[in-house]
Amino acid sequence: MLRTRGAGVGPQLLRAAWGREAGQGPAREASGARGQGWLQPAGHDTGVKVYNSLTRRKDPLIVSSADAASWYSCGPTVYDHAHLGHACSYVRFDIIRRILTRVFGCNIVMVMGITDVDDKIIRRAAEMNVSPASLASLYEEDFKQDMAALKVLPPTVYLRVTENIPQIISFIEGIIANGHAYPTAQGNVYFDLQSRGDRYGKLVGVVPGPVGEPDAWRPGGLRVNVLLKLTRVPLSRSLLFGSQLDIHSGGVDLAFPHHENEIAQCEAFHRCRQWGNYFLHSGHLHVKGREEKMSKSLRNYITIKDFLKTFSPDVFRLFCMRSSYRSAIDYSDGTMLEAKHLLLGAAAFVGDARAYMKGQLVCGPVRDDVLWERLRHTKEAVKAALADDFDTPAAVDAVMELVHHGNRQLKAHAQEPSGPRSPAVFGSIVSYVEQFFETVGISLADRQSVAGDSSRATLHSVVDELVRFRLRVRQFALATGAATREARQQQLLDRQPLLEACDTLRRDLVAHGISIKDRSSTSTWELLDQRTEDRRPGS
Repeated sequence: MLRTRGAGVGPQLLRAAWGREAGQGPAREASGARGQGWLQPAGHDTGVKVYNSLTRRKDPLIVSSADAASWYSCGPTVYDHAHLGHACSYVRFDIIRRILTRVFGCNIVMVMGITDVDDKIIRRAAEMNVSPASLASLYEEDFKQDMAALKVLPPTVYLRVTENIPQIISFIEGIIANGHAYPTAQGNVYFDLQSRGDRYGKLVGVVPGPVGEPDAWRPGGLRVNVLLKLTRVPLSRSLLFGSQLDIHSGGVDLAFPHHENEIAQCEAFHRCRQWGNYFLHSGHLHVKGREEKMSKSLRNYITIKDFLKTFSPDVFRLFCMRSSYRSAIDYSDGTMLEAKHLLLGAAAFVGDARAYMKGQLVCGPVRDDVLWERLRHTKEAVKAALADDFDTPAAVDAVMELVHHGNRQLKAHAQEPSGPRSPAVFGSIVSYVEQFFETVGISLADRQSVAGDSSRATLHSVVDELVRFRLRVRQFALATGAATREARQQQLLDRQPLLEACDTLRRDLVAHGISIKDRSSTSTWELLDQRTEDRRPGS
C-alpha cells in the first residue's frame, strides 16, 4: 500500500505560502473560529459527504441544482510545461467530477481560470526573446494537450485574465466603492482586512502582518492589508457564478493566501456572508524519500510528456486513486509499478472471465450463489465509499476483492467440463468491473500504447497472425481422423514434433513478454508486465 500523509494545512506551510509575498510582516491568528458560522446551503443533496476546508469536517454536499452544479477549478499560470505534481491534482479532481456526474447524477458546470499574464510569464518571455502573449499561448495549448493525454475532461469554459481586464478593474472598483479597499499614492490598491472584522481567515485561520508600503497604513491606526493584483482577482468566478459558488478546488498550497483572499474579495464585492460553499484541496505529490513536494522551484519534477513515455494515463489514474485526494502521495517507480500490476490483474480477470463465458476456459463447478452475493456486496461497498468524501482507495479495494473471488472460482481447473456452467454471473461481474473503471476514466480494453510508439500496432498484428498460425498447426496435430485406435495413436505419434514445436514457441515468446494460453478450442495471448493487459483471440 502507498504511504500517505495528512493533508492539513500546518503552520510551516502557511508561513512558507505567505512568505512568497514580499515586504509583509509576520502573520497572526484570525480572531474568528474557523468553520463557525458556515451556512449549509439549500438545494440538491447529492448524497455525498465531503471534507470541506472551510469547516475542517465532512459536510453534506448540497449543490444549487443537480442540473447545473457550479465548480471553479484553479488553472495554470502558463509560463512553462506542466509537471506530474500538477497532473496529480487535476487527475484527482477529474476523478471526483466523473464520480459526481456518473454515480451521483450531478451535471457539473466547471470554470477554469488561465493566468496568461503574470510576472513569471513576462520574465520567461524576456529570456526567450518572445512576446508574453505568444509565450502564454504556447504553454496554454501545451497544458491542454497534456490534460487530454491524461484523459482529464476539459472544463465547461476557460477564462483568461487578458480577456477580462476591464471586468477585473470594475470588480476592484466595486470593492473600493463598498469600503473594503483603497488606492495609494504609488498607484496600488490594497484590500482593507480590518473592514472584514473577524471574517478574514475563515479558511485557514491566519491573517497576514502589515505591508511594507507606508502609504498602505491608513490614518487612525495600523491596518493589516493585502495588495490587490490584477492577475489574482477572482473575477472569472464572479463573472459566471455571481454571489454563490458550489465547489472550489485546488492544491493545498493555494489555500493560503490565494484562496483566502478570493473569499474575502468576492464576499466584499457581492456583500454576501458566504460566497463559496465547499472548498476542496488536494494533497501534494511528493518525491519518495524526500519531505518535499514536486515543484519547478525545487527542480525535482517530471514533465507530463516524459512520464507518459514510460507509463500510461490509466496507470497514473489508478495510482492517484490508491490514496485519498486530500493526502500527500509518494511518487516512485515502485508505486507506479504497483498500480500497473493491479491494472494488469483486473484486465487478466476480465479476459479469463470472457474466455469462460465463451467455453474456452475449463474450470471446476462455479459457486454462482457466492459470486452473486459478492457482487451485491461490492456494489454497496463501492457506493458507500464514494459517498464518503470520494474514498477511492476503499472503492478500489472492494472491486479488487471481487476480482479476487472471481479468480478463485476460475482457477479451480478441471481436465474436462463438469457441472452446470454459470456464464451469467461472470458476465455481470465483468460488466460491473469495466463500468467501475470507465466511470473514473480508466479503460481496461485499451492497448495503452506509449505516446509516439507507432510500431506497437504493427507488432500486435504480427503476433495475432503468429498465434493464429500456431493454433492451426496445433489443431491439425491433435486431429485424429483414422478409423482404428491403433491408427489414431500412430497419427498422434507422427505429429508429436508439431505439438512440441508449438510448445517451444509458446515458451520462447514468454522471454519476449508474450504469453500464449491454449483454451479448449482456441488460443489467446497477452502482453506480460505492460501498462495494462492485451488479451487477443488467436482464431
